[in-house]
Amino acid sequence: MRLNPPTIVIFLISFVLATLALITKLGFIPVPRYLPHQEFWLSITAYLTLMIGNLVRGL
Repeated sequence: MRLNPPTIVIFLISFVLATLALITKLGFIPVPRYLPHQEFWLSITAYLTLMIGNLVRGL
């Protein structure tokens, strides 16, 4: 299996989602909660985005 480095855009999208999950969990900024356990789903989305960026060439 060959892995490719993600593009800067994919990395930044993943970084923003992971940072938002961390901010939501620690409560630095009051973010309205739309989903139960939204910080978990935000972090999973961030890591899946980064994984797809590593697996798919040219993304």
